Amino acid sequence: YSTIGTRAPGGWGVIQDHMARLESKHMEHMVGYGEGNERRLTGRHETAPMDKFSWGVANRGSSIRVPRSVPVDGCGYYEDRRPASNMDPYLVTRMIVATTLLSKEAPKPAIAAAPKPRPAPSFPPVYRGVADDPECDEEVDFDEDEVDSVDVDEIIVPLLDMSILLDFKNTLPYGDNQCLAEYVWIGGNNGDLRCKSRTLSSPPKCLADFPVWNYDGSSTNQAPGHDSEVFLRPVAYYPDPFRGGKNTFMVMCEAMEPPRVLEDGTKVPMIPIPTNAYSQCATVMSQAQEHEPWFGIEQEYTLLHPVTKWPLGWPDGGFPGPQGPYYCSAGTGVAIGRDVVEVHNFCCLAAGINVSGVNAEVMPGQWEYQVGPCIGIDAGNMMWMSRYIMLRVCEMFNVEVSFDPKPIPGDWNGAGCHTNYSTIGTRAPGGWEVVKEHMKLLEANHMVHMVGYGEGNERRLTGRHETAPMDKFSWGVANRGSSIRVPRSLPVDGCGYYEDRRPASNMDPYLVTRMIVQTTLLKQDPSK
Repeated sequence: YSTIGTRAPGGWGVIQDHMARLESKHMEHMVGYGEGNERRLTGRHETAPMDKFSWGVANRGSSIRVPRSVPVDGCGYYEDRRPASNMDPYLVTRMIVATTLLSKEAPKPAIAAAPKPRPAPSFPPVYRGVADDPECDEEVDFDEDEVDSVDVDEIIVPLLDMSILLDFKNTLPYGDNQCLAEYVWIGGNNGDLRCKSRTLSSPPKCLADFPVWNYDGSSTNQAPGHDSEVFLRPVAYYPDPFRGGKNTFMVMCEAMEPPRVLEDGTKVPMIPIPTNAYSQCATVMSQAQEHEPWFGIEQEYTLLHPVTKWPLGWPDGGFPGPQGPYYCSAGTGVAIGRDVVEVHNFCCLAAGINVSGVNAEVMPGQWEYQVGPCIGIDAGNMMWMSRYIMLRVCEMFNVEVSFDPKPIPGDWNGAGCHTNYSTIGTRAPGGWEVVKEHMKLLEANHMVHMVGYGEGNERRLTGRHETAPMDKFSWGVANRGSSIRVPRSLPVDGCGYYEDRRPASNMDPYLVTRMIVQTTLLKQDPSK
């Protein structure tokens, strides 16, 4: 809610006056803010207690949340978090306006009395058949193995009918001057991706036209509830292949701590939050710009059944035939889940993501796509957005994708994110000697890199299944059992690229590409 007074210079003082007015009429507002609201406003789950009024800056546990930007800018809006989902918007908006603008007395809502608390809903017990029927005297013997087993059809059916969405999308136009922007960012739970959509009043012409936005960091494990705002600063944007149209975009964002006003009145600008790996990567890539670092990243992943969490195409609770026929395969029973792979590839290309190839991998149900060549920070931006596109495609097919580096223990290949890398120096005549110098630098910083190369990587880098042991650095020509593989063509041509095979499939490309550049070009400590 905002008014001319709150939006004008000095609006921060007007908002504080509004808080006093709203506090004085708090319980009267509560009567009209929705039936059953007492079951929601408990002081937990991002709510304030129903019988106590509170307000605070960026506090989602208060009755009224004032955005972090208001005290910084000195004006703006605020959020009344008390109304229930079933509230009457005519009633609520009328009460807010009457309390804050028209009089000192809040209007009496058109409700006789506050709703009586309702008991928590009770659900009937799970019905298991005649044995649970109270009117049945028949004794039934249960086979525990049979009861606990789950019969899952290998044909996976989408939860919703996608044709309905497509029909509406193709037949209901929206304004030519409107834009749909899907903001995408990295959450605080081991690289989970989050997104939300914003409608812009005019199509953006450049990155700067996408406004800074915010989200609830307490719900992504990136901020406490009492100071929950995290800002989204756009860093790259791509056409949206899911919505289509000329004015739909996916916007890759970095997460920032909001600007603040200190007690002495000093304004502190936005700064990266601790989980923001983009900012440091962008700085390093800028410092190494003259070297033109190129990256080609091979993203391996595993497709899983949404119920059993077992790889697609595997027998329920069992194992397929041994590895051998699945790598770069074609045919039923060996190339499993190709529809997901093809749709993902088309969507990435439509979005301008530089996907250079795809193939089936060694373990059945496992695939790979390659992003690159990309220069500098584009490698991280495109890799993260390609992962987001994969998650969206899997939504449509009702399958899950796993980026775990060793999804199935035992005699099965893990999943990596091999990072191919070159610079002006390695690509120029004499580059073979430059590559050898890189190997010395990478060996000296091996264990530092291992810390940042993906969670759970120790389960994959065992010295088996085309990996080198995690605690030993090695490199070799055409050797897929080494830490770094140098292509056979490089010593022949005298220049080229090499492949860092250590990163896990769940690695953060901002972190990995930054560390490689710091180690090989800037001669910096990659742990800093």
